[in-house]
Amino acid sequence: MGNKRVAFIAASVLAGCILCTEAGADEIGHFAAGLVNIRDYVMPPEPGFYSSLYTYRYTTDRLNDADGHKVHSVDLGPGPDPKVNLDVDVFVTVPSLLWVSPWKIAGARYGAYIAPSIATSSVEAALATERTRGLNPSESNVGFGDIYVQPVWLDWSLQHWDLALGYGFYAPTGRYDVDTISLGNREVRAEDTDNIGLGYWTHQFQGAVSWYPFDNKGTAVTAALTYEINGEKQDYDMVPGDRLSLNWGISQYLPLDKAQSILLEIGPAGYSHWQVSDDTGSDAPAADDHDQTHAVGGQIGLTIVPWNSTINFHYFHEFASEDRFQGDVMGINLALKW
Repeated sequence: MGNKRVAFIAASVLAGCILCTEAGADEIGHFAAGLVNIRDYVMPPEPGFYSSLYTYRYTTDRLNDADGHKVHSVDLGPGPDPKVNLDVDVFVTVPSLLWVSPWKIAGARYGAYIAPSIATSSVEAALATERTRGLNPSESNVGFGDIYVQPVWLDWSLQHWDLALGYGFYAPTGRYDVDTISLGNREVRAEDTDNIGLGYWTHQFQGAVSWYPFDNKGTAVTAALTYEINGEKQDYDMVPGDRLSLNWGISQYLPLDKAQSILLEIGPAGYSHWQVSDDTGSDAPAADDHDQTHAVGGQIGLTIVPWNSTINFHYFHEFASEDRFQGDVMGINLALKW
């Protein structure tokens, strides 16, 4: 029953910032906590090559302030506050290639993978005042996002446990530009609303554990911690703060035939995501509130054992978001062992 999917992290899921204020934009980081399946944080059980295609859709019409309240206006200067009409719909496709080696290092199996991303963003925002002052961007863009490479992935596999450690990095390969825009009688630096890349390097460290209560590993209880250390943005004097993510889930396989060749997989899952250090630099927000979000949802899918293939659907609803978007995540993921 242990045909686990390929794990990877998508780059550039939210394509920069929708809302620009006096000194810059808040960051939400590279790691997309709602992307991968429950069992994907530990290594597949058999050596070989695995390929996958993950899709990720993020939708929201809500932006929260630092206290978790929905933003209805933003101060862009003297005069009435502009109203905010937000409609964000971002779609990302991530093909990936994973290699599980036949070797062991310090008793752990070794693997590595690479995950580019292609994003089709449809972002609409309207910021207006009674004096028709503000921003009214309406942008659509498609292209390559930032690429994720994980050259180190170690997994200690026991009868009832998998313990995994990994290091990877995001390279700023996606489209990223900065412009100077006019707001009334002043000019400010702002990131393009149609950016796909985030414009900076990120080092990512991840630790994960899966517990299998039964010998057949039909049930898995999984948790993972992911830590991001970010570099300086391109053409923008800002180093985004470090970020921490917690993923959790319970996966249950249920055989649909006597031969157990087709398995239904179902289970709840969720995540939490925090900014844990300040943004720095002259273009960093003047009020450096640390953002966070939390989500709950689940997944359902099929594993076809003779074909070494899986298909899964997952959905998450975010809540208690602060200083960032609050929305919904959904995706369909496919994987195949060669």
